[in-house]
Amino acid sequence: MSISSAFVTGVSGLQANARAVGTTAENIANANTVGYRRGFTQMVTTTASSGQESGVLSVKAVDEIDMANPGGLISTSSPTDLAISGAGFFVVSVNPNETVETNYMLTRAGSFLPDESGNLVNPAGYYLAGYRFGIDGTIGEVDRNSFGQMTTVNIGDISQSAAATTAVEAKGNLPAQETGLATPGAPFITTSEIFTALGESQRIGVSWQPTSNLNEWDLTIRDQNGADLGRVTVSFNDSGTLAGAPKAYSNVTSLATAPAAFSFDTATGVATLTLDNGTTPQVLDLKVGTPNSFDGVTQFSGDFSQTFDRDGSNTGNLVRTEIDEDGILYGVFDNGQRQPLFEIPVALVDNPNGLIEEKGNAYSLTGESGGFFAMQANSGGAGGINSGALEGSNVDIAQELTELIKTQRAYTTNAKVVTTADDMMEETTRLKR
Repeated sequence: MSISSAFVTGVSGLQANARAVGTTAENIANANTVGYRRGFTQMVTTTASSGQESGVLSVKAVDEIDMANPGGLISTSSPTDLAISGAGFFVVSVNPNETVETNYMLTRAGSFLPDESGNLVNPAGYYLAGYRFGIDGTIGEVDRNSFGQMTTVNIGDISQSAAATTAVEAKGNLPAQETGLATPGAPFITTSEIFTALGESQRIGVSWQPTSNLNEWDLTIRDQNGADLGRVTVSFNDSGTLAGAPKAYSNVTSLATAPAAFSFDTATGVATLTLDNGTTPQVLDLKVGTPNSFDGVTQFSGDFSQTFDRDGSNTGNLVRTEIDEDGILYGVFDNGQRQPLFEIPVALVDNPNGLIEEKGNAYSLTGESGGFFAMQANSGGAGGINSGALEGSNVDIAQELTELIKTQRAYTTNAKVVTTADDMMEETTRLKR
């Protein structure tokens, strides 16, 4: 290597180490940035060659991002602060409800808050993207290799429309000691709330009359006006492993006046009720209990108890939101209903190290990064989502300061190469004197 070549090599070392210092400075500056991934610089030998002859060996700095090591989780008080525990990224967009796919990016910075329109946005101005649930409670079929069907997650002025009750399930216990008496006692009467298609609250009645036969009851069901719809006799098992479970249904009798109607499936223990409460009568199923099972009403000695589970609701306004580990954002409404609103996916990338770093702690897809797949959180290798938490930077200040010392020494040494080569060149020029 000639003296002039030493100049070239020394200068390349100065440039490479100066770049490394810049990377370290960025890491230190972002030590407290949410979701930040530290950068590091690798020194790579470079040379110019022609044929079988090699040129001067120099060095260049190649910037990389440490995507593999996660930052620690930090607990917060905001339910819309999100952190991914495991692999993957949040999908964000430059604008709300973005239609241009190139304006979608990935990030681990999950400090989202609603803006004036209720859209969840992080401090960098990126909007959280997800899949909206339909009225039927599903998101349907979506292309998870594309941003095209994503929409901005919004928790603004959301209300829940009324839903008519279609199914009621009875639970509880009938006191066995009340049956088989010569003079049976009074019936046990309860009511269950139901909702019409307009969200109006009504109640249907259920009457259990003990009979003079042991372990036998007459069940009468009444409509919203207290009129009898139908009656059925229910007998219960009195021994064996099925003791207390319904044994059989018999004597099914419809007492309804059209357009109201009543029917009972003795094989399933389900009564179908048609209620005259609108231009189009409302039809719903009341499940009493499957024969020879304990999935409904039972009969044991003791006290009477009766509860009902039912679907349907009146209108409701959003009270708060909840986000589970699977990335499902639920709305809790003032009518007591809890309904899924959005799925917040976790995007997996073929080669995370091939992503391009953008401003605002976000990353863009490239040909080197490969494609992505928007997985449901906590499944298929995607990390789970922690609500009320943020992921800290993966920068270790002690490591960065150590790297800074090493880089400074390397820079100083390369500077000495340049000054030494300069002294040698000067000495060479004196040979002519």
